[in-house]
Amino acid sequence: MTAIKTVLVTGGAGYVGAVLVPRLLARGFHVKVLDLYIFGDHVLDSVKENPNLEQIKGDIRNRQLLRKILPGVDAVIHLACISNDPSFELDPELGRTINFDCFPDLVAISKNSGVKRFVYASSSSVYGIKGDLEVTEDLPVQPLTDYSKYKALCEDILLKESSRDFVALVLRPATVCGYSPRLRLDLTVNILTNHAVTNRKITVFGGKQMRPNIHIEDVCDLYAQSLEWTDNAINGKIYNAGYENYTVSEVADMVRAVIGPQVEIVTTPTDDNRSYHISSQKIRRDLGFQPRRTVEDAIRNLNSAFAAGLIPDPIGNRLYYNIKTMQAWANELKALVG
Repeated sequence: MTAIKTVLVTGGAGYVGAVLVPRLLARGFHVKVLDLYIFGDHVLDSVKENPNLEQIKGDIRNRQLLRKILPGVDAVIHLACISNDPSFELDPELGRTINFDCFPDLVAISKNSGVKRFVYASSSSVYGIKGDLEVTEDLPVQPLTDYSKYKALCEDILLKESSRDFVALVLRPATVCGYSPRLRLDLTVNILTNHAVTNRKITVFGGKQMRPNIHIEDVCDLYAQSLEWTDNAINGKIYNAGYENYTVSEVADMVRAVIGPQVEIVTTPTDDNRSYHISSQKIRRDLGFQPRRTVEDAIRNLNSAFAAGLIPDPIGNRLYYNIKTMQAWANELKALVG
């Protein structure tokens, strides 16, 4: 295994990146961040003076920029994308250019520039709706939306390029939850916690749908460890990564248990019966990775952040919501390099 010293994190100023980048720096890596910073230039302020951090404000669709910054990089952790189905569906063409069209170039330029390891953040949503009790990596993908379809197609592109000198790893994490300096309040656990704290009321739509989750600290541990596993252990592999699967109603009950019995839970019918659940036994068996934090830990983590005043204007501030931010940036994103 070639020693990894310099890491490029695309989307490093996003929800996960804002927690991951400081962790990589603490482990001694030189970190380059490539991001458009549409959620603010302040996201990585806690580590901005670190001499091992290089922040690059730019577009992953810019081939010239990629050719400039990738030489000297040992590993890429590719997080950048238009996240989740609703954000993607605001402008499917724009979403395709960012999530898929530029991916072959990113992989090819990485490989040609001497990158030794490429870690792709896919999604457990690629499975679609499965009736199986254990949704494992052996099951075929059946993406239901363009967002998940392009995630699956990117997996294929990357794995076809894997070689002894270009180690490719695909990770399919569950929905991430918990506090981040670039916080998202549009994810199931975070949504319910926000409404419990802010409104003392949770509205559950349906409730029987299964949702796999993973604590943000655990998913960042996962990406950090992906730089340390041996080439043979991970090259060309696909792994699910999640904690236990819970129904939305079960998550709501957990939120009330943490925030307090005064929180009202109202259940209402829904036409959205999408239900996802995954098995994470393979990554535990093969690599010894298992989450160390629970969904309840994420709820407590968020509650503490609210209490500390770290989440001002949780309902009105668009920066907590991908759709609102995407709407505000739509024209600028289209005008950038395609």
